[in-house]
Amino acid sequence: MKSLPKEPVLSVRKLGKSFKDKRIIDNVSLEVHKGEILAVLGPNGAGKSTTIRCIMGILYPDEGSVTFHHHSSQEIPRHKIGYLPEERGLYKNVKIMDVLLYLADLKNYPAKKARQRALDYLKKFGLEGKENAVIEELSKGMGQKVQFIASIIHEPELLILDEPFSGLDPVSQELFKKEIRMLAERGTSILLSSHQMNVVEELCDRLFMIHRGQKVLYGTMDEVKAEYANFKCSIRGHNTRDLLEQLPDVQRIDQENDLSVIYLKPDVQMPHWIKCLPDHLDIQELSIDRISLHEIFIDIAADKHLLKNGADSHAQ
Repeated sequence: MKSLPKEPVLSVRKLGKSFKDKRIIDNVSLEVHKGEILAVLGPNGAGKSTTIRCIMGILYPDEGSVTFHHHSSQEIPRHKIGYLPEERGLYKNVKIMDVLLYLADLKNYPAKKARQRALDYLKKFGLEGKENAVIEELSKGMGQKVQFIASIIHEPELLILDEPFSGLDPVSQELFKKEIRMLAERGTSILLSSHQMNVVEELCDRLFMIHRGQKVLYGTMDEVKAEYANFKCSIRGHNTRDLLEQLPDVQRIDQENDLSVIYLKPDVQMPHWIKCLPDHLDIQELSIDRISLHEIFIDIAADKHLLKNGADSHAQ
């Protein structure tokens, strides 16, 4: 975990937004610091896009405030913000270079510098020599790369990425992840929204999860996982539930065919627990790992409430 400065680059305080009689976001607060990658998570319809649009100034909140450094939402210098929207919107019949230079110009970025950065990034993303191709000639993945370049060509201080890995093959995903890390290391503050929990767990310093318009998780991965069962043990073999329930510190057991997943209570000492496994247990395969972010996401989004320890509410 990075050591974060006290003063945030972006500060969102008690944000609220309604459409007609429906409350979309309610009392949402978060911060993004310099060089930090903050994940914004939530199921479809949770309020993520509305929160992002309020940050961007596309929508104005009914309550609360958005502050970028010391600028209020109406005064935020847009040329210091980069945005990759979930719904892509490049001009299809325009050359790649013309699009990139036009978007850089909208951010008051020098044309000569923008052209060189565009060429450098096109080369880095495997699009060298494509600067005169029109957008509609590109595959979905190639178009995604151009859109990503457009969001960073002007060297933004704050970068908002909404589903940046959509449509990318595994090689291109790795390329994006490497670039996102590099941008953060150079001081760019990044707010990343994605449904790919494995990528979020790998990339992000902290996470913020919204559900039904309200904050349900906010903190580092370790802080979030501290609110849930420490470990789970997966055993493939023919074992009855009664036998497994006799094991110490069992919180819950899921069984499907010959696979049993044993969720353990917090603070279990794993070396001691493993020694307690009886000799007559049928073990064809055994693995022990921590609860994944994917499982936590599903538990909250589907209102299962199976993983949370003790308290009724989620981590704040």
